[in-house]
Amino acid sequence: MTLKQWRSNGWLKAHQSSREEIGNLLGIVERDLKDAGENALSSDWRFGIAYNAALKLCTVLLYAEGFKAERALQHYRTIQALPLILGSDRKNDANYLDACRAKRNIVEYDYVGAVTENDANELIIFVKNFKTEVEHWLDHNHPEFA
Repeated sequence: MTLKQWRSNGWLKAHQSSREEIGNLLGIVERDLKDAGENALSSDWRFGIAYNAALKLCTVLLYAEGFKAERALQHYRTIQALPLILGSDRKNDANYLDACRAKRNIVEYDYVGAVTENDANELIIFVKNFKTEVEHWLDHNHPEFA
């Protein structure tokens, strides 16, 4: 499928982004990566903050391509658009982030302690690398937002 097909299905809507909006989202990523690195926070909370940063990076990709996920399943669709934008070889990354989404929901709404320190650290490292890739992608594909 393509993003245009997703739009036809009603899963996405057109979105006109701006340099300021993309900059604000990247600013949230910076803040969240800094906060997620705080050792005084629980692993659950560090994981949730890092997940938020990853979601914002997926949002940057989608916005730069001129789309925004509809409210229903917004996080899921934003994450699943990743391989549609960066290529099918990124499907495993989308699956990983979707598993993180599910785990984040558990610690946010159901119970404490579902996330290990290793889980949080692994996601933080993933997000740092992903951020570099998204910024590189912006430079080459949407320099108006870089």
